[in-house]
Amino acid sequence: MKIFLTGATGYIGSSVAKRLAEQGHTVYGLFRNINLSDDLKKLGIVPVHGTLEDQELLGAYAKKADAIIHTADSDHRPAVETIINAIEGTGKTFIHTSGSSVVGDDVLGDYENPVTFNEETPFVPMDVRQERVAINQYVRAAGIFRNIRSIVIVPSMIYGDAIGLNVESDQLPVIFRKSKETGKGVFVGQGINRWSNVHISDLVDLYLLALEKAPSASYFYAENGQESYKDLAVSVSTALGFGGVVQSWKSGDALAELGDWARFALGSNSRVNAVHARRLLGWAPAGISITEWILTSGNSNRLCS
Repeated sequence: MKIFLTGATGYIGSSVAKRLAEQGHTVYGLFRNINLSDDLKKLGIVPVHGTLEDQELLGAYAKKADAIIHTADSDHRPAVETIINAIEGTGKTFIHTSGSSVVGDDVLGDYENPVTFNEETPFVPMDVRQERVAINQYVRAAGIFRNIRSIVIVPSMIYGDAIGLNVESDQLPVIFRKSKETGKGVFVGQGINRWSNVHISDLVDLYLLALEKAPSASYFYAENGQESYKDLAVSVSTALGFGGVVQSWKSGDALAELGDWARFALGSNSRVNAVHARRLLGWAPAGISITEWILTSGNSNRLCS
């Protein structure tokens, strides 16, 4: 199969692309940094230099490919529209990557929301996540009304060493760096907010299963457990040799340093249950737990991966 994948040098993208190439697929990988061309080739990926702003390029490769996997910017609506317009009426597969902060709440670490959302649970997104939800809905609608097979994958907090290029994940590296800076494990506010999490290898498995057999307009959370940020901070502190000592990163300071990202990525609850992936696709995540991985990886240079 010929697959066009955006975000080929990213944490998710390079991991998915490498696994696809190993299975014998031809993977055209969109990337921005020209210096990484040879690195992509070593992974068996055909480099496609460009950006999400290159509508002509996106459209051409979407038409050339049998399937498109979008792992770059989840909030870039023009790129999503360009790809869908290019493949409308073809029945081709389009997998869009979102993120479970769509169900996040604006509590800055000070509340443990008891609700765990499955794919059918209604929710009201935070203001900073309304457009991402709208894009998810647009992609799914295209799978119903525009004769493509559209799929939305919604990862929770991802951890584990990248399978592709040596690049970082999102949330944990920030916590590690701030903890190194303070000499203690840190969490925003009281740190009682909880996030679901998923190992990168298990997430890649989900992409491959979705590509193979997911129904059109499907929506999959990806998780295999959940932890509070305070408990994660204890593990980070232990891994860094700080004896499990933790302290609060005052929400005002976190907001001043990170902006809205602190609200939806570090301060919110994002508790999801991957019911559809397990029942419809037979997804069976088997990676080590997030705390195990932190404790075995945190005192090496691999974290911040």
